Amino acid sequence: MLLSLTAYALIPLYTLMFVSGTNWFTSNLSVIGSWPDRRMAFFFLGIIIGLYYLVVLRRLLSCLPRHNWETGILYAAFLLLLFAITTPYLPDSVPLQAFLHVVFAFSASVLLALCLYLILWRLSALSQASRRFLRPYRFSMAVITAVSAILLVIAGIISSALEIFFIIATTILVQKLYSRYPRLQ
Repeated sequence: MLLSLTAYALIPLYTLMFVSGTNWFTSNLSVIGSWPDRRMAFFFLGIIIGLYYLVVLRRLLSCLPRHNWETGILYAAFLLLLFAITTPYLPDSVPLQAFLHVVFAFSASVLLALCLYLILWRLSALSQASRRFLRPYRFSMAVITAVSAILLVIAGIISSALEIFFIIATTILVQKLYSRYPRLQ
């Protein structure tokens, strides 16, 4: 119940409230999070999202034999997210830290997407029934990736629109998978 509430209400609403009053195509979460009045909100947003993915994906990984590689990727993504939310994005005053923030945030997102792809692929390989059951989830992850790429091309930057879409879409995908995957029942 708490995970569903987090995935379907808390993360989407908090994310949308965080970016309220900003242009979604010319700004991003890092820029908004560098504003003095939104720094703490940015930190909490990162913690909520990071812990949600960590908890749910670890449970999904428990369905897999020998999941050390995927677990390592998940923990690396979580650690990089923590680095990103604690490293200020202030390119004018501390350009090195701003650069590191971008590297941490981007790497965390890429590793999270990789982890999701690996989980879906590995779960699909368990049986023919799993393969059929997971077909819409694999397709959805491919669509999420394609739409994210389109949003990147449209804005020319990693924009709030891209980040909002990726966060909400993957959160809903992960929660639906978690709540419906037969081996977790």
